[in-house]
Amino acid sequence: MTPPLFPGGTSVSHLQVYDWPAPDAPSGSGSPHLHTTSTEAYVVLGGRGQVETLGPDGFAVHALTPGRVVWFSPGVIHRAVNHGGLEVLVLMSNAGLPEAGDAVITFPADVVGDPTRYASAAALPRLDDGATDAEVAAAARARRDLALDGYAALRTAVEQDGPAALNGLYDAAARLVAPRTAGWRETWEGSVVQASGQTDAALEALADASAVTLADGGVAALDAAPGPRRYGMCGRLQTWPF
Repeated sequence: MTPPLFPGGTSVSHLQVYDWPAPDAPSGSGSPHLHTTSTEAYVVLGGRGQVETLGPDGFAVHALTPGRVVWFSPGVIHRAVNHGGLEVLVLMSNAGLPEAGDAVITFPADVVGDPTRYASAAALPRLDDGATDAEVAAAARARRDLALDGYAALRTAVEQDGPAALNGLYDAAARLVAPRTAGWRETWEGSVVQASGQTDAALEALADASAVTLADGGVAALDAAPGPRRYGMCGRLQTWPF
């Protein structure tokens, strides 16, 4: 029997937000970025911090304390700030798309506007290609710092000119991800669309007092992906291979 889909066709990861200091975040900060297709939710497990958001509603700061949930939809730039031991369970819609390049990092405009320069700035060396952990960490930190430069300029522009100041970034982001969307549709159809179809079938059957779909129930379990935590945009990630 085919294993059941993870609820709603979503994905989950465990995030330890970077403790690398930034000029305005002495206890650590992640790389500001936006998602072009997926909604993201933070379920705070431990520590404390905040997530800054910059989008159509302007700039805002949301406190992160254990038990709090904050989520943001595509187009909202977000930056995780660590005030001490911040750990978050991250839920993402459209399982698989965030790992397939759905995110765009807030590098300076001249980098985001050039696909070749953007790809170079976003890439990290790989451990399985012989890079050391220290080399990967240094590259991830440099990527974060470049993203903070672009983010600072965007925040200033939004404060001066309003959310329309983000339109250039949005246009550049759309151009960056356009070549990937054909593959994304296949992932989406196999996760979210399939899950929605199962619910639709169950509702139709139950409306007729039929239990036919209940006979298709199943159970699945997954262990975390092996190896060290990945260097994500906002921190060290533990993932599951959905």
